[in-house]
Amino acid sequence: MTKSAEYSTCDTPHGKFTVVCESETVLAAGWTSDAAELLVLVHPDIRPETITQNDDRCAAAISAVQAFYKGDFSAVGKLAVRQQSGPFRMRAWETLRKIPAGATLTYGEFAVQAGNPRAIRAAAGACAANAAVLFVPCHRVVSAGGNLGGFRYGVDIKQELLELETR
Repeated sequence: MTKSAEYSTCDTPHGKFTVVCESETVLAAGWTSDAAELLVLVHPDIRPETITQNDDRCAAAISAVQAFYKGDFSAVGKLAVRQQSGPFRMRAWETLRKIPAGATLTYGEFAVQAGNPRAIRAAAGACAANAAVLFVPCHRVVSAGGNLGGFRYGVDIKQELLELETR
């Protein structure tokens, strides 16, 4: 378990976005102004006991989010992310980070790339359990047949992120 971590919040076109960091490593991120909402998404083995607001310690992550919204979609992929789970989810999260901006995979294609073609539900579960959205771009995985599938922060945001990445 991590003893302590920091968080910072910025404005985005989709509302307040908060990042929880340990040093310069992202533990969790999402569209909320309440860092406690993100903390519960962090695996218990690495969940910080305390978090404090520290804009300086999270500056690189916040800058990456702002750069993303200005069109530098690679900025969020340059920072380290720390998540914890079983082997498939860990591989799946690394696979998500390799999907280029503007591209999408179906959950089935994602399962194949993550190393288990029959694990479509597990692939969807990896997206659902992802604590570090944008930094681990689960919004780039869609349902077969063109439907967007789910997204913790709403399919409207998912659609707008995909559109932003293809402009």
